[in-house]
Amino acid sequence: MTSPTLLLTLSLWLLAGSLLTEATYYRHHRYIPHFYRYREHSANTENLLPEISSPVREVPQPGVPTYPEIPEVFHPAPEVIPPIPGAFHPVPEVVHPAPEVYQPVPEASSRVFHGIMFDAGSTGTRIHIYKFIQKDPVELPVLDNEMYHAVKPGLSAYKDNPEEGGNTIRQLLKIAKKTVPEEEWRRTPVVLKATAGLRLLPEDKASALLKEVQEVFDESPFFVPNNSVSLMNGTNEGVLAWVTVNFLTGHLYSNTRRTVGILDLGGGSTQITFLPKSKKTIQSAPSNYIARFNLFNHTYQLYTHSYLGNGLYAARLATLGALGADGLDWKVFTSSCLPKKFREDVTFGGTTYKVSGIPDGYAGYKLCYYEVMKVIKGIVHQPYEVKGSSIFYAFSYYFDRAVESGLIDGSRGGAIEVRDFKKRAKEVCNKMTKYRAISPFLCMDMTYITCLLKEGFGFKENTVLQLAKKVNNVETSWALGATFDYFRNLNIH
Repeated sequence: MTSPTLLLTLSLWLLAGSLLTEATYYRHHRYIPHFYRYREHSANTENLLPEISSPVREVPQPGVPTYPEIPEVFHPAPEVIPPIPGAFHPVPEVVHPAPEVYQPVPEASSRVFHGIMFDAGSTGTRIHIYKFIQKDPVELPVLDNEMYHAVKPGLSAYKDNPEEGGNTIRQLLKIAKKTVPEEEWRRTPVVLKATAGLRLLPEDKASALLKEVQEVFDESPFFVPNNSVSLMNGTNEGVLAWVTVNFLTGHLYSNTRRTVGILDLGGGSTQITFLPKSKKTIQSAPSNYIARFNLFNHTYQLYTHSYLGNGLYAARLATLGALGADGLDWKVFTSSCLPKKFREDVTFGGTTYKVSGIPDGYAGYKLCYYEVMKVIKGIVHQPYEVKGSSIFYAFSYYFDRAVESGLIDGSRGGAIEVRDFKKRAKEVCNKMTKYRAISPFLCMDMTYITCLLKEGFGFKENTVLQLAKKVNNVETSWALGATFDYFRNLNIH
């Protein structure tokens, strides 16, 4: 029979060896990086203990138990760690540098996305489909290309038939489907902003048209954000056109703070917008002519105003005395700005007017200038600064009429002085028969543009205007700026 003393000694010896083996296991997982722990366990899941050459480091003295050194933060049991991707394992730098494969992988340096912006103007509806590349998340994206298409007439022409107006939007959305990859449709926002054409309509007529467009959008495969269909105010129209042109000309990326002003002449309204250099410009302007917005963590303060009813087509009717008149079924509106033998029905905003030259009267530049002056004088504010050397880009009908009258080449655009408009207006008005084939309204339009620039805004005759339909192959309009506003919220106020 084994003696009790021998059994006790044997039990103590076995207990000490077991504790030493367990302590060695914990120390191994305490100091070896998680990366290696994960690798060793995955290589041999059956063997939870690492191989050791000798579980006993020294022989214990009789009667004095010996324990291995264990850190104070020793845990009695190992934590079970689920197998997660190695890139998320915290590897202490002071223990072992993280292997290359586990370096944090940066997000893609650029991403491609699209935006669809509808410009519902007074004389037509245009679709702008933009493709962007976002290289830096804190800056404006790079515009890769634009698909542009337009239809006539504008939405306002369907004020009594909103469903037909909605069909024009459906046709343009077909172009968007062909342009934007199908897998991007649900991520591509579609937005429509209506301008002066609908602002000139009665509120109920404009609302019915916008509601119809909203229904067309809702049935489309594209992403329809909140407030995707709206009537844009004139201030935003001017500011966003300024953003577009200065983005395309590279001035928004410049550190010199040099920018260009814009002049936009639409069918129903006209806008002037620029960044003042002089405090006097801001101090002398009506308070609602100053707008602010945020871009690149900077607040821009612009002089901007939109003149509703002073777009080219609305100004024609105002010159004739027809805008807002009654008795349209029998009244004939005449002007010395038109060829004497001219007589025609003219439609604008869904309303038809009878217009005519003065058969037994006089026609020509001086009489015409006097007529259009009534539409401008006392209405258009003259900002202090335009009398200086500011650079302005002029587009829309400024560009179109300069091309039609032969001032510039339509394929290239060009720079002209204000006096060039005046000189060509005199020529056209005094030779109406020659230019009638181009447009019977060319004399009136050129005279109106001359008067608007000189008597309205106060530009000097030698002020240079850069006429452009496109800059870097992108349309010069507020649509691109509005797309930026959607993605970045410029907070115009």
